[in-house]
Amino acid sequence: MNGAHHGFEDLLRELAPQVLAALVRRHGAFDACEDAVQEALLAAALQWREAGVPDSPRGWLVTVASRKLVDQVRSEAARRRREDALALATPQSALLAHAADAVPASDRDDSLTLLFLCCHPSLSAPSRIALTLRAVGGLTTAQIAAAFLVPEPTMAQRISRAKQTLKSAGTALSLPEGPECAERLAAVRHVLYLVFNEGYTTTGGTGLTSLELSTEAIRLTRLLHRLVPEDTETAGLLALMLLTDARRPARTGPHGELVPLAEQDRRRWDRRLIAEGVDLISRTLPRGQVGPYQLQAAIAAVHDEAEDTDSTDWPQILALYDLLEQFGPNPVTSLNRAVAVAMVQGPAAGLDLLAELEGDKRMARHHRFVATRAHLLEMLGRHEAAALAFREASRRTASAPERRHLTRRARRLESAM
Repeated sequence: MNGAHHGFEDLLRELAPQVLAALVRRHGAFDACEDAVQEALLAAALQWREAGVPDSPRGWLVTVASRKLVDQVRSEAARRRREDALALATPQSALLAHAADAVPASDRDDSLTLLFLCCHPSLSAPSRIALTLRAVGGLTTAQIAAAFLVPEPTMAQRISRAKQTLKSAGTALSLPEGPECAERLAAVRHVLYLVFNEGYTTTGGTGLTSLELSTEAIRLTRLLHRLVPEDTETAGLLALMLLTDARRPARTGPHGELVPLAEQDRRRWDRRLIAEGVDLISRTLPRGQVGPYQLQAAIAAVHDEAEDTDSTDWPQILALYDLLEQFGPNPVTSLNRAVAVAMVQGPAAGLDLLAELEGDKRMARHHRFVATRAHLLEMLGRHEAAALAFREASRRTASAPERRHLTRRARRLESAM
């Protein structure tokens, strides 16, 4: 039953951006369409569980959401003008003639176009990313807040303001062209990066990964790469995703437990994805327009090409992190660089760098910062301090697999003392 429930949720999350894009393309009014889609998703969750999934779930959701939208407009006297415009723009046959599960006239997937809409220049950069994660990635407000390292109420307000801004701007669902398209690329890439990361290591819940989120991020990034094949950072982002996702089969054990990189069975890595990612980044880097995503892809390639942990070229990884830090301060980059420094210069040098990071409020209390400190303390042989740090890290994560992994590491050290 649990497996069926998760499959049901996954289907709704996959269809949500497609249905929202269809409504926005037909009616405009992003904010009202998003509300209508949420109501349709709720109706589906209640009805499909009893009656089963219809033959055309996407068509069912589009039709029901359209009806919900019309009901919303008709119930608000203050929006009479908008109702008239909607009635003129939407033939009655589109709302009444087809069964709820009928196949829509157009089965186009406007997810990428919706992605660009959510990255509209009228929105601030954080709002663009947050709204896209909600509308296209299907993440909850709590998951988005965790990705941004901000409180959930703050993120909820940000998303609400973003929807109102799009409403005021009177935006249309269409791909931008020329300079405007280039201006939005950075925000779009960042959104896809965060969606992929949330799928690769979920911030909460009982599972370590969400395959559907990562798969969707890769699919959209492939579409984006085809749209802008000469953009080196888009190519770098795609390569990074492929090289990272290649390790997914070895990241969990038979009972869903987390397996860290150093302990993974590399024979289980997806060599096809590694070959594709290495080929892509190898063709992209020599073009001379190096950026952060390309550098991260290069780091991933060094890891993936090593036969085992001991043969990993850590000096090369450290050199790449040195280049990456030149693109601006980033606490996650600094945290990863501290690990590379520890592997090259020793754990004490890595701990010194972590001490400098403690002043960054975004990272100082994050569970991965504490877990990294615990790992370096363990490397130094300070097992008691390491066990305490692993315990602290386990209390701070919302991910059940990570919490179990960190607790096991603490117990292992405690039993050896």
